[in-house]
Amino acid sequence: MIETDALIIGAGPVGLFQAFQLGLQEISAHIVDALPHIGGQCVELYADKPIYDIPGVPVCTGRELIASLQTQLAPFKTPVHLGQLVSTVEHQSDGRLLVTTSTGTTFLAKTLFIAAGVGAFQARMPNVEGLAAHIDKQVHLGLPENAAWEDRDVLVLGDSESALSAAIALAQQADKPKSLSLMHRRNVFVAEPGTIATFKALVDTGQIRFVAGQVTGMQEANGRISAAQYVDAEGTQQILPVDELLVLMGLSPKLGPLAHWGLDMERRQIKVNTEAFATDQHCIFAVGDINTYPGKKKLILCGFHECVLAAFGATSIVFPEKRVLLEYTTTSSRLHRLLGVDISAPKENP
Repeated sequence: MIETDALIIGAGPVGLFQAFQLGLQEISAHIVDALPHIGGQCVELYADKPIYDIPGVPVCTGRELIASLQTQLAPFKTPVHLGQLVSTVEHQSDGRLLVTTSTGTTFLAKTLFIAAGVGAFQARMPNVEGLAAHIDKQVHLGLPENAAWEDRDVLVLGDSESALSAAIALAQQADKPKSLSLMHRRNVFVAEPGTIATFKALVDTGQIRFVAGQVTGMQEANGRISAAQYVDAEGTQQILPVDELLVLMGLSPKLGPLAHWGLDMERRQIKVNTEAFATDQHCIFAVGDINTYPGKKKLILCGFHECVLAAFGATSIVFPEKRVLLEYTTTSSRLHRLLGVDISAPKENP
């Protein structure tokens, strides 16, 4: 069990900035995210698209914003637990919260910050009965490292950058699969032009087979997937041998277990007060797109503002005897010490 002052659900921009603001209050924190990487919507939805409304930053991409926030957070060495969904939250007799994730990780936290954006991103799956039972066996939601599939029939599902990149990587590795196919309902892809060009070149040379169709079922033998049933572009049922299935059909946000924690909600968002962005449950705060209040605007900038007040609100819980003062990073020696700033270093003349 991991004991911490604060647990943050969500490793997007607001979750990262929440950890930074907690660090300034000397509140230790851990971050949990359902995705296998840091970044949330910034990386999933607009990693390389420009953002123009971050104060003091005329333009940056989603990926660049996340990188800057990680650099800013670095002095606090905040642990991040990826690829796991928070499943249960239980109030304890001592006022703390017992939090369990889908991987069995448990936390005992004095405060909980929900910065889950529009929900936990989860992989879109084909509507095929029994497919989920094969996840991490023959069904993969990402390309495993060093996938040794040279004697396997591999099928990739999806039209995204990640789907095409996975097919390209398998086609170009030394120990190529026995057969390699990528299936999508039509020959149109949502990926970078260079990735699409490389993919089509490998299709033209026969290293990847493109299949226009949609999976409708799976055939099994001895408890293992042996083939995919699919409907082709003409509406005809077809069979394709499959040993390994890569499902890269994109992600969709879902509230998941959060919807059953008893929080006061309105239209799939958590209601909070605007003094400290606390929920109706003691020790639980909600910041960013997951919350709602009169006048709410779903902007990253607004989420950052909420993080500041939520961090101040948490100090009375984590440090009930401590007097909380407003300090400025420009002048506070305490904050300089926390951030590792050397104020004695000579400054260069502009």
